[in-house]
Amino acid sequence: MELLKTIFGFSQDSPLLFTQFYFWGFFAAVLVIFSVLHPYRAARNAFLFLASLFFYYKTSGFFFVILLFSTLSDYLIGFAIHNSEHKPIRRFWMILSVTINLAVLSYFKYSYFFTESFNDLFGTQVEYFNHFNFWANDLTGSQFSVDRLLPPVGISFFTFQTISYAVDVYQRKIGPVRNILDFGFYVSFFPQLVAGPIVRAAEFIPQIYQPYNVSNREFSIAAFWILKGLVKKLWLADYIGVNFVDRVFENPELFTGFENLMGLYGYSLQVYADFSGYTDIAIGVALLMGFRLPVNFNYPYKARSVGEFWKRWHISLSTWLKDYLYIPLGGSRNSSFLTWFFYALIPIGAVWYFGVQFMPAVIFISVLVLLFFMYLDFKTPRTRVELATASNLMLTMLLGGLWHGSSWMFVIWGGLNGVGLVVYKFWRRISPWEGKKQWYWTAWAIFITFNFITFTRIWFRSPDLATADLVMAQIQSNFGWEYIPEVLNNYANVFYVMYLGFVMHWIPESWKAQIKESFVGLPIGWKALAAVVAVFVAYQAVSSDLQPFIYFQF
Repeated sequence: MELLKTIFGFSQDSPLLFTQFYFWGFFAAVLVIFSVLHPYRAARNAFLFLASLFFYYKTSGFFFVILLFSTLSDYLIGFAIHNSEHKPIRRFWMILSVTINLAVLSYFKYSYFFTESFNDLFGTQVEYFNHFNFWANDLTGSQFSVDRLLPPVGISFFTFQTISYAVDVYQRKIGPVRNILDFGFYVSFFPQLVAGPIVRAAEFIPQIYQPYNVSNREFSIAAFWILKGLVKKLWLADYIGVNFVDRVFENPELFTGFENLMGLYGYSLQVYADFSGYTDIAIGVALLMGFRLPVNFNYPYKARSVGEFWKRWHISLSTWLKDYLYIPLGGSRNSSFLTWFFYALIPIGAVWYFGVQFMPAVIFISVLVLLFFMYLDFKTPRTRVELATASNLMLTMLLGGLWHGSSWMFVIWGGLNGVGLVVYKFWRRISPWEGKKQWYWTAWAIFITFNFITFTRIWFRSPDLATADLVMAQIQSNFGWEYIPEVLNNYANVFYVMYLGFVMHWIPESWKAQIKESFVGLPIGWKALAAVVAVFVAYQAVSSDLQPFIYFQF
């Protein structure tokens, strides 16, 4: 009985992870059944939908009903959009889908944040009460907190997927999915369900109607993706995080400025290895079943500008924000209603930051700034376009930051990246170094970009402003030059791993391609041996309980 409970029950303290042996047992069982059902498309898709629901239940418990609700609502609205002959009616149904999805996302991810921010802004004491958790506890006997908010795992990912479906149907890129089990399979496909990559409806839905077709070469490539992901996650991300980064950010004041700085560099490597490791595993697992997921990372720390970085980092999110937010806002063409709405939000953000006592002065100054923007916007066409571009970039990055987490820390992080994008967009026009190909200019551009991105991660990693301020204060005023040799000696193993991680990231891509081709070309016995060695090495780095993937919280 206890064994059955372990296999089929949900444990809030031990959600299902790719790095657990349980997952690989689950995946092996899925593959066995899949090998029998794959010639029968309808049965195959229905089975993978049910298997994905079970996977999500093992990661999130009763929250799987939210996934079912999103699936059902967008399935029905997709037909309404497609069957509407008049564009205004089609637009109404599309907006309704987006509204429902954003309402679900806002309640389950941001309701506590909104309540807390409202109390901070106006000095009120509105108590937060999570009705859904209360109902879940009453129905299932679970013990979810009703006065706090724990967002369902992966809600940001599958919400964006269902939004893309409604928009793609509206734009006639695809027709509605006729079978609800097929649509449920698209929404919930377990390899990428909880942490991406975000899959576009127009890209993935055609695949669910294609027969299984994986060559021997693709099978080997899938195995390589999985092994690479496990090594990144366990050997790099978890080892660096548990043994150094987490300690620094828990108590920055107990560490020198040098250790805080190394903690920031370590976190840049950790978050990359963690997230790209997850998507590597997801891509490999999906490919073994014949489904191609988009590549989500392209060596982002080789970027020579902030703009290039966001074309290489979390590509599925960056392109989603560009296509479904930045371009509808007006992109680099003009202002939109939402652009002006963003201008109107400036006073609200300023009041929150400076405090209610400064509200009259803040509002007065903000109105002057807003009127100045309006004057520039209507003065000349070129100024209007440049102002719109900057505003649309900033709004996209601010909302992209908020997508990552329900905290002002993520908004600040997104805003800093927005500033970086805007500054670079105008700097590149006058930069004497733009377009130079010499290796030293490339190295300098990569160095500047990497350090800027790492600097912004102070607010991404810190739990609150006080911690971020402590990190910066230690680096600025208590660097501890005299303690550097001792720090290097005490954390020698961590710094060796960090060094190797950055070297592996920055080596030429042709070398990495050769490593992959060497693995693919091995005889089957040697591949099996290489896989055993890679798994053994990866799990030797586990120094405590397996760590959840960082992007599970988003």
